[in-house]
Amino acid sequence: MPGRGRPPYGPGMRVLIALGGNAMTAADGSARPQDQIAAVTRAAAPIADLVAAGHEVVITHGNGPQVGNLLVKNELAAAVVPPVPLDWCGAQTQGTIGFILLNALDAALAARGVRRPVAAVVTRTLVDARDPGFTAPSKPIGRYLPADEAKAMMAHGQVWQDRGARGWRRVVASPEPEEVLDAPTVAALLAAGHLVVAGGGGGIPVVRGPDGGLRGVEAVVDKDLVAALLATALRADALLLLTDVPAVEAGWGTPAARPLARATPAELRGLGLAAGSMGPKVEAASRFAEATGGRAMIGALEDAAALLDGTAGTAVLDRAAAAA
Repeated sequence: MPGRGRPPYGPGMRVLIALGGNAMTAADGSARPQDQIAAVTRAAAPIADLVAAGHEVVITHGNGPQVGNLLVKNELAAAVVPPVPLDWCGAQTQGTIGFILLNALDAALAARGVRRPVAAVVTRTLVDARDPGFTAPSKPIGRYLPADEAKAMMAHGQVWQDRGARGWRRVVASPEPEEVLDAPTVAALLAAGHLVVAGGGGGIPVVRGPDGGLRGVEAVVDKDLVAALLATALRADALLLLTDVPAVEAGWGTPAARPLARATPAELRGLGLAAGSMGPKVEAASRFAEATGGRAMIGALEDAAALLDGTAGTAVLDRAAAAA
């Protein structure tokens, strides 16, 4: 049985909501401050509806456009001030997005007559310093630059690759997440009745040194995999992976494409969805379903309540739950 012993998928569930990057920017991808505030305000409404219905809610979020903006600032100022390391960029965007999410959630809850304290937790994700991704970084981030500008950044220890006619692009490690270190803090806030924002951008990647101390690293951890890890650690009843499409499709991009209402992890993995599309969400949903026996749902932000009811999106269940 999923979660903490309550009836599955009924009132009063503990739900982790993973907001895709589209929830943080305008429809055209613009990430000006006003665009982000407007987008987060829209995203807060369906979340507040779930809280008003009596559910405990934790929110994770993407931060790609926001980190991208910070990287551009790094590049433009590299000859004047040292670039801010990538772990610092993650921490800064967790703070900024957390701030605007708290404001939007406060307003959305008040509009529904709900009194609920909200909190944002700067969250660290433990990764292995021996992860092969650190030996051969391959995760592209930021914009393309001409060779001379890329070399200026390489002088600061960054890894850039020649991508041909488009120019050079920075690559970093994308290690496997091992533990969300601040999950106990999130659990304590939930127990105290808070609506919590945590794990933004996949968490700030840290490694543990020989002395047991922690240090940040230049890496990007997949936010959906961290959402599944955090949901498992919190013994959540459900994981909602919200994006800009209504469901996972079999035969995506072909005339035979069809939405899937429910599927097992094996069935979804067999679709071979790419890392740049629905692949990470499918893997995250599959891991949560396998680890907990709970249900993970993939679908559109505006369908959050219907996803939880099982009337929209794609429900991902382990083999036993799917057979029930």
